[in-house]
Amino acid sequence: MTRPKPARGGHPTPPSKSGQSPNPTRPSQPSGCDDANDASEICPALSLPPPHAKDIMDGWRKLQSSLANMDLSQSANKLAKGFNSGVQATRERLGQVAPEEITELPQEYKDLEARVDALRQAHLALLRITKAYESETYDYPVQIQESITELSTTIGHGITNFAATNLKGTNLPVPPPIAAPVAQHKTLPHALGRAATSAANALQNAPGGEELKLGKALTIYAGVWDRVSTARIEHDQAVQQHYLHPWQTTLSTSINVAMKARQAVRVSRLELDAAKQTLKNASPAKQEQARLEVENAEDDLVQKTEVAITLMKAVLDNPEPVKNLNELAKAQLLYFASAAEALSSAQGEIEELSVAAEGHYRKSRDH
Repeated sequence: MTRPKPARGGHPTPPSKSGQSPNPTRPSQPSGCDDANDASEICPALSLPPPHAKDIMDGWRKLQSSLANMDLSQSANKLAKGFNSGVQATRERLGQVAPEEITELPQEYKDLEARVDALRQAHLALLRITKAYESETYDYPVQIQESITELSTTIGHGITNFAATNLKGTNLPVPPPIAAPVAQHKTLPHALGRAATSAANALQNAPGGEELKLGKALTIYAGVWDRVSTARIEHDQAVQQHYLHPWQTTLSTSINVAMKARQAVRVSRLELDAAKQTLKNASPAKQEQARLEVENAEDDLVQKTEVAITLMKAVLDNPEPVKNLNELAKAQLLYFASAAEALSSAQGEIEELSVAAEGHYRKSRDH
């Protein structure tokens, strides 16, 4: 009897029941697949059907179409211009380019540049201070201390209410829910009003406090700042709506657009000077192409300079900044006028209490 031939793994293949070896040319089917009568039938457990040739050809045609639509020469030209402009800017910064080789821009353009720069600096200088009006706490004296206290109070409120909700129906003691702290305005007028009210209550709750003239004066003073604090909220809202937001919009839109147009002029000027250098050093065979590049760069610079001049004039002629500043002054006037009126009326009453207190003091000293 012949020995069975070893399989690929080195283990012998057992003979079939009939004593004959299995057919070596027929691959064994994996579990889950029945024997297929047709040799071309593919078991799904082995592989997926091959992709159609039509799909492959369609994908190849799309790739060819995308490559054909790419203008490689234009991309290379842009890269070359950008590189030459960068080299030109570096040489100018290092003083390696003679002043007469730098293209002179029109005097009108340079004057407009200086005026737009001044306008931008004016916006930034005032915005650096008036940006404080975005938040009402810009003059609040105890912001940091109260923020820390409020944070701990908020955390404690959340934990207590969480426990009150989730410990129901258990054997653990359920804490009573607590109300969230009432939000307060954080401005100097509000702080003065609350402080004066607290001081007046402390004096009046003391024995014989009803007769203290300081307690009465503090009550009047607290009422004044309640009125002033209302005017203060109205002032901040008016400043934000009619001055601060339009002021920032002018800075970020029209002025910024003019600055971008100026940057485009600078880049175009660098490209022109770089093209002139290329023409100066070009071989006779490349003179004509270099000359065309210079002409195109000159046309581009003229066009972009005109656009920048138009935009800068529009920015400088814009009446919005003056209107915005007027709104700021008007809001401040209304606020300070309301504060002055409230303080003026209360100051007379406080002065009467002051004169009476001084008279009472002198009378007591005489006795």
